[in-house]
Amino acid sequence: MTEQTTVSGLSMAIDRKDSQPGYMPGFGNDFETEALPGALPQGMNSPQKCNYGLYGEQLTGTAFTAPSHQNERTWCYRIRPSVKHSHRYKKIDMPYWKSAPNADPDVVSLGQYRWDPLPHSDAALTFVTGMRTMTTAGDVNTQVGMATHIYLATESMVDDYFFSADSELLIVPQEGRLRFCTELGVIDLEPKEIAIIPRGLLFRAEVIEGPCRGFVCENYGQKFELPGRGPIGANCMANRRDFKSPVAAFEDREVASRVTIKWCGQFHETHIGQSPLDVVAWHGNYAPVKYDLRTYCPVGSILFDHPDPSIFTVLTAASGVEGTANIDFVLFRERWMVAEDTFRPPWYHKNIMSELIGNIYGKYDAKPKGFVPGGMSLHNMMLPHGPDKTAFEGASNADLGPEKLDNTMSFMFETRFPQHLTAFAANEAPLQDDYIDCWSDIEKKFDGTPGKK
Repeated sequence: MTEQTTVSGLSMAIDRKDSQPGYMPGFGNDFETEALPGALPQGMNSPQKCNYGLYGEQLTGTAFTAPSHQNERTWCYRIRPSVKHSHRYKKIDMPYWKSAPNADPDVVSLGQYRWDPLPHSDAALTFVTGMRTMTTAGDVNTQVGMATHIYLATESMVDDYFFSADSELLIVPQEGRLRFCTELGVIDLEPKEIAIIPRGLLFRAEVIEGPCRGFVCENYGQKFELPGRGPIGANCMANRRDFKSPVAAFEDREVASRVTIKWCGQFHETHIGQSPLDVVAWHGNYAPVKYDLRTYCPVGSILFDHPDPSIFTVLTAASGVEGTANIDFVLFRERWMVAEDTFRPPWYHKNIMSELIGNIYGKYDAKPKGFVPGGMSLHNMMLPHGPDKTAFEGASNADLGPEKLDNTMSFMFETRFPQHLTAFAANEAPLQDDYIDCWSDIEKKFDGTPGKK
């Protein structure tokens, strides 16, 4: 049995036993959901007349002719068609939200970089106006690459809506709680969870508990999907059932509203006379989704050696080059370390991929000092990095009994493209100028003695 309820002004159908916004489990599932009984047509997509006087409209996330296992689209049944929500556009400036290509000749991106958490201020910022771009990669116009942002939010968007025609948004909260009221339903989000807002989907972000801070990966390319597990098999890592998409919810309000659109790296706004969150029912597989990172089941070495970090991939976005991602989203969370005669932290290396790491909470095992929650680091393509002296000496001399790596959750946005720093990241964000010095006291141990360890 279901009943009607409202969350942030949106009407939705929920189970009587559930007092929270409703979700449907699964990743890439073909869902169907309605906030009013009979609003969803059965057996067809586009009836001559929809119930309740609704308009049928399709939102496509892939080309019509994409292979069936990749094809993504959602049919929406809404109070007004989207074209009614897009009057004449006026270009506006968003000085801190940048898109690739953004290679500022006065900014040096060649190096190893680390930042302290971006501090909160007294400024009134929403999820959109508080977006601060740190790096860009690729080209938004050719739909390859990505951008990394940090968001600061102190207030809700009121009668104010946004969508990106450029990208899907992978949101990683670090502090505070947000509610995303989207065209297809409501997602509540807090630290240790992530959400994906698809390209082209309108939303309003509300602050439930602030101030809020977090990370955003703006994916210009192919959509995020679950990585192939290969010999790992059908289980572990991120399981499809743990991803949640919202049930249908809608707003029927005649009120002056603003819609901001990101398109080809530029921002435009339009003003309308109603809320655009008016989808009463929908079915399809192109929808927002949330995921609890605490349900991620890591796998690892159970005898010797440190595996490649790719085993910790939560989501991947293909590049068109087999096995080489446009973006990988990788999670380093609590886990057991049991490998024998093994240097257990990440080893020293140079990588064809560019690695941007953010700390959600706790300590990162390769950098026990200086890399604090809310902070981030960037090791660009083919630039060497690895443990500092403290981490190296500790791991080299540790008792190698089973050890629980606890109180830790960090992530990595990894891309095949070089990540270019923005002027904000280089000049305004709290960059640790002495980060490179964390390797300066690493000692020469070689003396030519055979068998020395």
